[in-house]
Amino acid sequence: MTMDLFSQSQNANGLVGSETGAVQEIPLVDGELTLHTNGFSTQEADHYFTQLQESLAWTQEKISMYGKTHNVPRLSAWYGDDGVPYTYSGITAYGLPWTESLQAIKAKVEQLASAHFNSVLANLYRDGSDSVSWHADDESELGPAPVIASVSLGQERTFQLKHKFDKTLKTNVLLPHGSVLIMRGATQQHWLHQIAKSRRAMSPRINLTFRLVDKRLAEASAKR
Repeated sequence: MTMDLFSQSQNANGLVGSETGAVQEIPLVDGELTLHTNGFSTQEADHYFTQLQESLAWTQEKISMYGKTHNVPRLSAWYGDDGVPYTYSGITAYGLPWTESLQAIKAKVEQLASAHFNSVLANLYRDGSDSVSWHADDESELGPAPVIASVSLGQERTFQLKHKFDKTLKTNVLLPHGSVLIMRGATQQHWLHQIAKSRRAMSPRINLTFRLVDKRLAEASAKR
């Protein structure tokens, strides 16, 4: 079943929305989700979207599947403390130095999450055909119960979740411009998430996922 999280704030499509400025604790079996709908004001979000779109070192990563090489359906960039590496989906990225805008965003997000982060994965979804498939942020270098803070700038997209073991548990969360979604506790152990492709005409979206990476474990993963 699809979980009815906030019936009073669901739209006609059954998606979880939120009131302006709301902070919502989203009920999730075996997980913890908090949505700060207006984590950044519209003015701040507009400013950071423009800054990041123009200044980050966006890269077209490639992934090998079934003996063929494909472009990852989005652009990405990895920033962090002291060149912290991160390996995901067979891709190893080495952290670039923090930009002024990323540092400012990080400071705000750390305050909202009451957590410290040493790295961020930036993704640029250029239109509705860009996506990220089902996955969990469960790499060993993130620890058993990581805090992941996800900032959305630009086009509103639907964040889909499904339980790894109970296939009846699913939910969708709308991520508006300037919102911050915080995942913590056992969420990554029990849930998968994705941003699906859409046939609708969509403008670009930037997503920043802040995390705390164990550098020693990350370096070991990068050498495999």
